[in-house]
Amino acid sequence: MTDPTPTPEGLESVIERFDHVSMAVTDLDATAPLLALLGAQRFDGGLGPRGDFKWVQYALPGWGTLELIAPVDTDPDHFINRFIRERGEGLHHLTFKVFDLGEATRRAAELGFTVTGFDDSMADWKEAFIHPKSASGVLIQLAEFPGKDA
Repeated sequence: MTDPTPTPEGLESVIERFDHVSMAVTDLDATAPLLALLGAQRFDGGLGPRGDFKWVQYALPGWGTLELIAPVDTDPDHFINRFIRERGEGLHHLTFKVFDLGEATRRAAELGFTVTGFDDSMADWKEAFIHPKSASGVLIQLAEFPGKDA
């Protein structure tokens, strides 16, 4: 039997797996009815590294993970506030776990993608983003982190 979700050709060496979908919302509590409908079970959450947003992750039936992000910072230019103002609540980004963030961002740039937001300052989480203008309108997060295998 073949893998139903193979890694795209040329990226096998950088993408370990798809990790989660993230939605930007204004109020985490207001999502309770949707989460109940989806059969979501909370398993992780906290404040962003700068304390400016909350994040919560939910396991979905069938092994999927949904992350909700909501602003704590009231600055209208905060990335979540700006996103919601310009696009409304909804899909914010897709996250892919990578083996090596440096190699993944190098390869993405080689393929013509615009890489932004490279951050390797945290011990257990390194990230960069592929800008939506170069990725068919979707923000792609590339993240290197230990454990949490699928």
